[in-house]
Amino acid sequence: MATLAGKAVGQNGLGLMRMTLPGSVLPDDEAFVVLKAALDAGVNVWNGADFYGTPEHNSLHLLARYFAAYPDDADRVVICIKSGIVDMRTLSIDGSPKMVRHFAAEANKILGGHKKIDVFGMARVDRKVPIEETVQALAELVAAGEIGGIQLSEVGGDTIRRAAAVAKIDMVEDEVSLWATEVFSNGVTTTCAELGIPIVAHTPLGAGMLTGQLKSLNDLPSGHYPRVFPRFQPANFEKNLGLVAELEKLAKIKRVTPAQLALSWLKLQSQRPGVPLIIPIAGARSKTRVQENAETVHLTGEDLKSISTILNSFPVHGDRYPAAGMELVEF
Repeated sequence: MATLAGKAVGQNGLGLMRMTLPGSVLPDDEAFVVLKAALDAGVNVWNGADFYGTPEHNSLHLLARYFAAYPDDADRVVICIKSGIVDMRTLSIDGSPKMVRHFAAEANKILGGHKKIDVFGMARVDRKVPIEETVQALAELVAAGEIGGIQLSEVGGDTIRRAAAVAKIDMVEDEVSLWATEVFSNGVTTTCAELGIPIVAHTPLGAGMLTGQLKSLNDLPSGHYPRVFPRFQPANFEKNLGLVAELEKLAKIKRVTPAQLALSWLKLQSQRPGVPLIIPIAGARSKTRVQENAETVHLTGEDLKSISTILNSFPVHGDRYPAAGMELVEF
């Protein structure tokens, strides 16, 4: 079985972001059902952040309450926590050693000893601070037992190599999905495979687009954060629906959901030469959705050829993030 930060993991993960976003906070009685269902389905890589929500209620607060209620589950889960944002309004990142230690201390304070952070890192690379300095500070936290391992987020191959020269990198988190395939051609997967670093794939369902449930912009939930993203702007959205429609046709033939098709394709990429373990972290707000996403469906060689043809015939329109967000990522 694969491991992450020294713990056995499956190839299904859970994204926690949508459980604590202002305006759509999932009450504990509902959130706990989802978290418990995830564990029962073998989904034991949970991905959160101290900025998924407010300073008073984010992923860490939710996890602290859950593990206080279910202490026996703490060792069954690998939690990956992102930090480093000092101002969401300006998307300011601080990866200085001093602030890395501060962010980790605050995260552990919120968890209150109910759970150790298995993997921790900055949400983006601070371009004002050499990555070596940030990683060295994280390595010192690992040595002190404050965190279990180190993650990098939204990074390219060069940064991964520079970081790995300083300390063991336990995980790289990049956006990977049927409409975000850059890592397979820009050196990220080959670098991670060479160094033995798993990739946690965030937004594996394209912020909901690949579920097939968004037929028009009116279907976007109120406050849905991708509304401002280029791929969800009217002209691009209509063009991107073509890709989704073709994937839906294949899913219907196979009698699976579009989400199951998208996630199974992503997990299957780990079997390709030069590709490391990939763990999609799909979000869910119900027991049913967790169970659905955790079910891996068999894809034949012909299925994979069909998907490649669809991707080549329907290129994605629009950047992954608005201009300000694109300045913070490496591809």
